Amino acid sequence: MVLDKETARKTAELLLQIKAIKLDAQQGFQWASGWTSPIYCDNRVILSYPPIRNFVRENMAKQIEQLYGRADVIAGVATGAIGIGMLVAEYLGLPFVYVRPEPKSHGRKNQIEGKLDEGQKVVVVEDLISTGKSSLNAVNALKEAGANVKGMLAIFSYGFQNASENFKEANVELHTLSNYDFLLEVAQKTNYINQAEAELLEGWRKDPGNWKK
Repeated sequence: MVLDKETARKTAELLLQIKAIKLDAQQGFQWASGWTSPIYCDNRVILSYPPIRNFVRENMAKQIEQLYGRADVIAGVATGAIGIGMLVAEYLGLPFVYVRPEPKSHGRKNQIEGKLDEGQKVVVVEDLISTGKSSLNAVNALKEAGANVKGMLAIFSYGFQNASENFKEANVELHTLSNYDFLLEVAQKTNYINQAEAELLEGWRKDPGNWKK
């Protein structure tokens, strides 16, 4: 769910501007999952643009306080949300931890890196939501460590139906700065895509696994 529509539009505009999000309705992009997609999102690019990372950091921090109140710890999901999560934690003056996809195979075999005490209130920061499985994996690790996970705030979501179902089933509250609907709106308004491309992109989201097959 998007909290503020104007922030959502501005976020989408900035992501397109720095090519953190790329749209190609003709050829598409190959995802690690094997899907061919007309959209590719790499929000780590944000870190290379100080004014834009400051915009994202400040708006995420303000929304976290508005949505979840005062947290004890900010947790970033590795690896994409480590950078922005740390910036948000710094802005809020809070401790920061990050969560690996799985425990390390050596050393202390940590999955959560940083100091986390049982019962602490944690807000999870994520860069991108697709199906939500990796994000919810991080939430599970935090809960198993005794954390009180208040919710999650991500920069961007594709808005897949199965992601909504996964978060609902896990009883985890999810909000995002922006999402696919606002992206299409801004992309059309700025002539980044035309009407025909917008319809194709909207059709992809309804059946992403079979696009270009």
